Amino acid sequence: MPGMSRRSMLAALATSAVLPMQDLAAQKPPARRQYLYVLRITPPFQTEAAWTETENAAVSKHFDRLAKATTAGQVILAGRTGEPLDRTFGLVIFEADSDADAKAFMEADPAVVAGLMTATLHPYAVALIRK
Repeated sequence: MPGMSRRSMLAALATSAVLPMQDLAAQKPPARRQYLYVLRITPPFQTEAAWTETENAAVSKHFDRLAKATTAGQVILAGRTGEPLDRTFGLVIFEADSDADAKAFMEADPAVVAGLMTATLHPYAVALIRK
């Protein structure tokens, strides 16, 4: 550039090289997406008489896993309806980085793995939450 000293030119180049890095540093990582999965008791376990220690242990693992994921900030809300086993359902609202990660999280639920519950995944967005 005519009229610019070598020092001015180097300073201008150095500044232009730093600005994009500052812009990248200021950017927040992409927000995790929210999902919901609905759990339902499978027909063979819709009566309490069908439950053994094995099923109760699987549900304990299910609860413990959700509690840990809540503490870690992944699960937003988890719970179930207070209806008989043949009508009840549970909800898990959580965050994941991708559809594949959300599906993997749901499918790894110990109650699903044990065949006690079926689960269906839905993209979700929390609109309002009580404080």
